[in-house]
Amino acid sequence: MKELALYILDLAQNSIRARAKNICVEINIDTSKDMLKVSIEDDGCGMKEELLKKVTDPFVTTRKERKVGLGIPLFKELVQQCEGNFEIFSEEGKGTKIMGTFKLSSVDLVPLGDIASTIVSLILSAPEVDIVYKYNKDNHEFLFDTKELKKILKGVNINDIKVLNWIKEYINENMKGDMEVE
Repeated sequence: MKELALYILDLAQNSIRARAKNICVEINIDTSKDMLKVSIEDDGCGMKEELLKKVTDPFVTTRKERKVGLGIPLFKELVQQCEGNFEIFSEEGKGTKIMGTFKLSSVDLVPLGDIASTIVSLILSAPEVDIVYKYNKDNHEFLFDTKELKKILKGVNINDIKVLNWIKEYINENMKGDMEVE
């Protein structure tokens, strides 16, 4: 994959398949520490201990329609290529949290990419799931929360094309100048 946003999309889609009602995507960039941290956390069905131990193997998946699961193994591989640390925590019935910490200056680190389209795609594919997107780069913080937006919309469908376009513009506007990982 050519951008982190696509890895995030793939991992968050796992959360949707795991029947999550809430998904939190968090990106923290600390240039002074040469560190980028990505985490995806959900309150889905979680994994049994035996599956958790094997989930980074691309030939282990819970899907019935195919026999490979590449999202988690590819994310872990990218993290390791970037001199980083990969962690996954999961508890059956409670949810899963995947974290990758990357060396920001790694030549293997792909750009952040179009995170606004990733968030919009998640909303479009599962409007009933609440998505929180937290972004922090040095002293610039941004938070987007569909639960709060749904309150403001007062019954207007979050999947309305005008709402989705606004969400994309809103995220892009609040990340202006921060779209590429330096």
